[in-house]
Amino acid sequence: MNIRDAHHPPPTQSRASPRLGGGRDWRVVKLGGSLLTDSVRLRALLADCVTNTPTAIVPGGGPFADAVRAAQAALGFDDALAHRLALDAMGRMAEIFCHLEPRLTVASSLGAVADTLAEGRAIVWDPAALKAGCPGIPESWEVTSDSLALWLATRLGAQSCILEKSAPVPTADPQALAAAGLVDAAFPHFAALYPGAITVRGPKSVDLCAASALPESRYPPFGPML
Repeated sequence: MNIRDAHHPPPTQSRASPRLGGGRDWRVVKLGGSLLTDSVRLRALLADCVTNTPTAIVPGGGPFADAVRAAQAALGFDDALAHRLALDAMGRMAEIFCHLEPRLTVASSLGAVADTLAEGRAIVWDPAALKAGCPGIPESWEVTSDSLALWLATRLGAQSCILEKSAPVPTADPQALAAAGLVDAAFPHFAALYPGAITVRGPKSVDLCAASALPESRYPPFGPML
């Protein structure tokens, strides 16, 4: 389902260093950790990312993020720590993706991701650098790999951002998707900031609303590049 058509202009250079200016064929693909339950589809998607380069892959946290949630519920530590541990969970999934698709490698800095895309190759993003904190990214469960994929696409100047889901995507309203738990609570905000094409795909999908219908931001703007 498309939130926005690809004809919208890419992010301005004020949001990115020269090597992060992006390219018309750059894309960001978020692969949810829940896709582990469908190994055939996951392997096919990883292979597609390698074939249809340049692609930056954003891994979901999968069972590792579930373990963080369970530990937080049992021990009561705050959301800031849970957020950092969830970023670690995404990093572990990045390693698994590279094991499943040996042609992939992992990069944690945006510069390294951009350099790989500029070479026409695919890369898996490990968001470990965000553990130091980043303005515009709340350290809470409101922001998961869904919103981080849009954040990365915005910072890279990627033309498109695709979210691959294991569940059907039945609605055209990003707010409704967030309310249903199909994307995180901050997703509508990050979608409003990203001027490229956004697609959320599951076994069944429908078109999302146009970008002009997205709500105003309620988070601070992005900070300096990492």
